[in-house]
Amino acid sequence: MNVDTPTSVSRNVVTRTTGRRHGPVTRIVSPSDIGALIKPFVFLDYFDIVPNDDSLFPIHPHSGIATITVLLSGNLRYEDTTGASGTLSAGSVEWMSAGNGVWHEGGPSGRERFRGYQIWVALPHNLENGPPCSQYLPAEGVPNVGPARIVLGQYGDSRSEIGAPPGINLLHVRLYAGQQWSYKPPVGHTVAWAHVNNGTLVASGTRLRNEFAAFTASEEPLEFVAEDDVDFIVASAIPHPHDLVLGYYSVHTSKEALSSGEAGIARIGKQLRTEGRIR
Repeated sequence: MNVDTPTSVSRNVVTRTTGRRHGPVTRIVSPSDIGALIKPFVFLDYFDIVPNDDSLFPIHPHSGIATITVLLSGNLRYEDTTGASGTLSAGSVEWMSAGNGVWHEGGPSGRERFRGYQIWVALPHNLENGPPCSQYLPAEGVPNVGPARIVLGQYGDSRSEIGAPPGINLLHVRLYAGQQWSYKPPVGHTVAWAHVNNGTLVASGTRLRNEFAAFTASEEPLEFVAEDDVDFIVASAIPHPHDLVLGYYSVHTSKEALSSGEAGIARIGKQLRTEGRIR
């Protein structure tokens, strides 16, 4: 196995949180709190659900952001107003760039427990009011480099097929007990954070369990040591240069861009009401 060996602690943890749990969903990052520190990543949910109905994620809109769903286990049905629909299985990835407005919904496919993440990325100014688009990768479509699966961006000699804007990496990593691994971000990626969903991980000298950590702004490596078998995500990016202008389901770079996105959402919503899909 190709594993880099940590050398020394080079980046400190500047923010930690276990998030706020609402039933089976834990809200870890919101645009109004830690999202302002780690933008372009502005939202992070972790879900661990034993299905008991078919409408866990009812239809709702977004604009100005891209949403990424990383499914760790189980099966998740999806549909969005770009025309895409289907089922995600364990290891699959959903990317939806909302642009100037999109609606989507999801729910369990079957009764198997399912776990995973949803992350929002603030889109750059040239894409925030563009046409929506979506991509869905099966587990076998996500490349591996050592213990890391490349969800977004490029790591080593491999690149994700997801058409995310440049300057964003998101990796899903599994380490065995005692295993060490070092992540060297690309040039300019001074934003970095990690979230541990299973096991105990020492991240740049800080012990994390079911916890999120944001790191010092730097291009220096992040050093990880697994105390037991661990499952986590780690992300890095070039900082988003704009203030966050927030709507209820939207994040934009200006009031004008937000107004355009909300108008796009309203137009689609009117059509969905005509079709009887929403009230």
